[in-house]
Amino acid sequence: MSTFTYQELITKLKEIKARGFVKTHRAGPTGIGKTLEDLLGIQENNFSGPDAQEMELKSARKNSTSMLTLMTKTPMPKDSTANLLKRYGYPSASGKLHLHFTLSSTNFTGPKGKKELKIMVDEGVKIVTIQGEVIGFWRPDILKDAFMKKYPKGGLLYVKADSKGRGADEEFHYNEAYILRGFNYPQFMELIKTDAIKVDLRLGLYKSGRTHDHGTGFRIPLDKFELAFAERTEVLSG
Repeated sequence: MSTFTYQELITKLKEIKARGFVKTHRAGPTGIGKTLEDLLGIQENNFSGPDAQEMELKSARKNSTSMLTLMTKTPMPKDSTANLLKRYGYPSASGKLHLHFTLSSTNFTGPKGKKELKIMVDEGVKIVTIQGEVIGFWRPDILKDAFMKKYPKGGLLYVKADSKGRGADEEFHYNEAYILRGFNYPQFMELIKTDAIKVDLRLGLYKSGRTHDHGTGFRIPLDKFELAFAERTEVLSG
């Protein structure tokens, strides 16, 4: 794990930006992260940052249309996932009941044409049916706790890059970076309201027949990721 003072980090990022496009060090989706780690001289995706606390490193392609999982958290109450699976689940390829689909805040959606579920935002986040029944929910304190457990107290260095080419010939120009800290709950709720953040249900069954949450996730577009954080310090301008 490498250690940087604040100024050393800024200097290193500026040097990387000045290099322009750099050929990927690994083909495929993880190439952007691997290449940046190598350029920074670190062997893991974390390092000691400006305040001497451990920071996480995350990078993203600016032209990516993909989404990332901001955090995962099973809804309450405890039987909500079992109820969702029982009412809306369908057989997987193996024949076992499962439930994989994305919830929206702007329209009702659901599997197999059952457009009956929607995300609602008020005091917290709720899963509601088309009849208005609340079938699952997350309180504000639960969401904050899940977010803070996901991201280190020392913060997160989020670096964006322009990219061109594909596979082993892909190139990156790392030219925008932020240090992100804390949870911006009002902004998080606004991102859900505008459907920027969606909720992916990933439910299945254990061999015992008990419901298994494979990771109900709050997913966000890469270009809006930094908006969920309370503190956003731009350290490299694009």
